[in-house]
Amino acid sequence: MARSLNGENLLYYFFLFWYACGVVLLSFDLLPASLQWANAVFLMLAGLIGSLYFLSAYGRITGAAFIGTIFIISMLAEGLGVHFGFLFGSYNYTSDFGWQLFGVPIAIGFAWLLVISTSHVIAVWFTRTFYKKNDALHSTLYILTGAVFTVGMDLIIDPVAFHVKQYWIWDDGLSFYYGVPLQNFSGWFLLALFFHLIIYIVLRLQNNWPEAISGYRSRRIVLLYILVTGMFMLLGLLNGLWLASFLAFVFIGAASFVYFGSAVEREDT
Repeated sequence: MARSLNGENLLYYFFLFWYACGVVLLSFDLLPASLQWANAVFLMLAGLIGSLYFLSAYGRITGAAFIGTIFIISMLAEGLGVHFGFLFGSYNYTSDFGWQLFGVPIAIGFAWLLVISTSHVIAVWFTRTFYKKNDALHSTLYILTGAVFTVGMDLIIDPVAFHVKQYWIWDDGLSFYYGVPLQNFSGWFLLALFFHLIIYIVLRLQNNWPEAISGYRSRRIVLLYILVTGMFMLLGLLNGLWLASFLAFVFIGAASFVYFGSAVEREDT
């Protein structure tokens, strides 16, 4: 257990180091072309932290099932988008985003692990009042809240990745929202609904639903949402993406409310 904890802490601190370097290099456009792969490593590290949360919070079998489901289905969905324009619209990834599998960077699967793990914890906190009081209302609110916070992160990631970094290119850039098709966000919302529905069903069937956020792991996951969204918001501000940056600020504020609110609740108990 101690070894596992030490390894988990090491990964988290390494991510913070990588994050700090990335903020400086990307903000001042100092990242050379030969180090573009570092962006993919960033997402993979964040996704690994999200994966460790699932494993530590829900056990090896359930956690691994969540990780495998999210990674495989998200990669398949992205592959359908790249090759057939299904769900997210018509787009393609550039070679700057790391190793690819059938046209989809492996880092994208890790990115989905990042957004689903973080939005899950945030949704648990926001809907905790309804747990054990109204199952139908609780399930609906949890799934919707998780999907909304998932899309909330993408509202800043997509414009920055498209306009600033050009990690992927949209074939039809006519949307009012920085040329990102609205179909992309509806696709994210639907896929996030599916993932959170699976998580909800499995945990409730196992009677393993977290009644509240507790422990440093959960707060780390919320902080992960804040840090990643904040980095993209900074890049958006530096490149004049005002609307996307404002929306990111709103979701960062909501996630910060969860982060500090959960700390106060633990102090009161």
